[in-house]
Amino acid sequence: MTHTPTDQPGRRAGGAVVPVLAFAGIVVAVMQTLLVPVIKDLPQLLATSPSNATWVLTSTLLSGAVATPIMGRLGDLYGKRRLLILSLAVMVVGALVSAVTSDLVIMIVGRTLQGFAMGAIPLGIGLMRDMLPREKLGSAMALMSSSIGVGGGLALPAAALVAQHADWHALYYGAAGLGVLAIGLTLLAVPESPARAGGSFDLPGAIGLSAGLVLFLLPITKGSDWGWSSGTTLALFAASAVVLGLWGVMELRVKAPLVDLRTSARPAVLFTNLASIMVGVSFYVVSLVLPQLLQLPTSTGYGLGQSMVTAGLLVAPLGLTMMVTAPVYARLSARYGPKVTLILGLLIIAIGYGAGLGLMTAAWQSLVIAVVLGAGIGLAYSSLPALIVGAVPASETGAANGLNTLMRSIGTSVSSAVIGMVLANTANHVGGVAVPTMHGFRVSFLIATGAVAVGLLFALFLPRRTPAAMPQLRASSEEDANLARAEEVLRSFRGRVLDADGAPVAHAKVTLIDRRGHQAGATLSEADGSYAVAVPAQGAYVLAAKATGHGPLASAATHAGDERPVDLDLALPGETVTA
Repeated sequence: MTHTPTDQPGRRAGGAVVPVLAFAGIVVAVMQTLLVPVIKDLPQLLATSPSNATWVLTSTLLSGAVATPIMGRLGDLYGKRRLLILSLAVMVVGALVSAVTSDLVIMIVGRTLQGFAMGAIPLGIGLMRDMLPREKLGSAMALMSSSIGVGGGLALPAAALVAQHADWHALYYGAAGLGVLAIGLTLLAVPESPARAGGSFDLPGAIGLSAGLVLFLLPITKGSDWGWSSGTTLALFAASAVVLGLWGVMELRVKAPLVDLRTSARPAVLFTNLASIMVGVSFYVVSLVLPQLLQLPTSTGYGLGQSMVTAGLLVAPLGLTMMVTAPVYARLSARYGPKVTLILGLLIIAIGYGAGLGLMTAAWQSLVIAVVLGAGIGLAYSSLPALIVGAVPASETGAANGLNTLMRSIGTSVSSAVIGMVLANTANHVGGVAVPTMHGFRVSFLIATGAVAVGLLFALFLPRRTPAAMPQLRASSEEDANLARAEEVLRSFRGRVLDADGAPVAHAKVTLIDRRGHQAGATLSEADGSYAVAVPAQGAYVLAAKATGHGPLASAATHAGDERPVDLDLALPGETVTA
């Protein structure tokens, strides 16, 4: 059952909710970028071959991709705060496992557990939607969505400093400590949302999606090692297409699917997810290119000769700018809408990469590139959850944002594979060591620009307005928020849930069902028995109510555009009413 953002829980949320949830997102990002400073040394540190060492990174990617939509759906069903804490706890266990070993297999197990933390991003966005008032929701979701970039940018110099002056296992102890802190702050400051989705967990759907994602992402991440035309790579891609196709057919037949493909096929959701892949591609290119360019020796003729820590500090403004962009996004989105801010963000990214083609000859130029790209990526990332939340029912917020986060992860995975291949194929071999060339860096920037152009095309296909039934996340002032609430009243079923004596029933589950038998909305009654559930459009519905100690009630109801209350008496048989 679900609440809209303007329901009572949003008014009870404390002021610490947003920074605590954003901190949890930053912790997740820190975990992801933890090993960047020591990637080249992993074969020696783990006493293994370079191809085997890449599994330390690949395992986290695969588990994160699998966990993100699954944890989002579990959060919708059983409580987003509960699943957020579970995600962080699994990450802490994984970090501690990795901190105490140099064995490759055990390290991979620890890194796999760390990948489960990726579910924290969509769960945090879902909690914000359930608890925050409308006027605060846009900027809060923008900060949460950008936290993965913020954490990644801030972690690079910090991890480089630790790697230079301490044992590399200290990186994992630090990540575990941050995870414990995030869990403690969440327990203290973030209340559980009463919002719950109907139905049960789709275990076959989870297994099918997990298998399909692993079969798809594995050849992407290992294609350079195996060969893109090798039998293994092609067979895995073919298997993923078959498995995901069968999974899609199965999901369309399940009453409570893991991913509602019909909702995902709506233009507002479909084109947002496609644009998200392109934003993910563009974000990861700068993270791969600039640190290498900065650290290459000046003897190459184009390397900038900076230390690992200095390179991290020069790239850190990428994340800092994304964080600063969140309130700017809220103002722009309130005035023009998230579609416009997404398009603006993509245009700024294109300008950053285009200018970057000629700004690779000095360290300060890398700083300029990082700031410009940070602003564009920040705007783009901030727009994505608002577009998703504005196009799906509240009961699907966690799962829908989980899928969107997955699309970004797929984008970064594709970017890593493609850019890695480009840099390898254009490298000069000096003394048996492959040295990236300026030509490879520029080709990488051109690929990022092309990805942004495709993303811009997808963004232009987004509908101009989100459906009337969905919450409009554009209000930035109390006046706008009050107007939005007033409009919502006119398209809602409102009333009270009563018992046999006419007394109000608190926490009764009220579900709105459309003529096709699908859930169109849901909520819980307040302490005085009152409820309000948004109506997608005028027409015939069924209002179902149920509470502990009372029999269920199902009443046919027709919404005709007025404000007539619909009281649900749990002592009476179902009856037809008009509102």
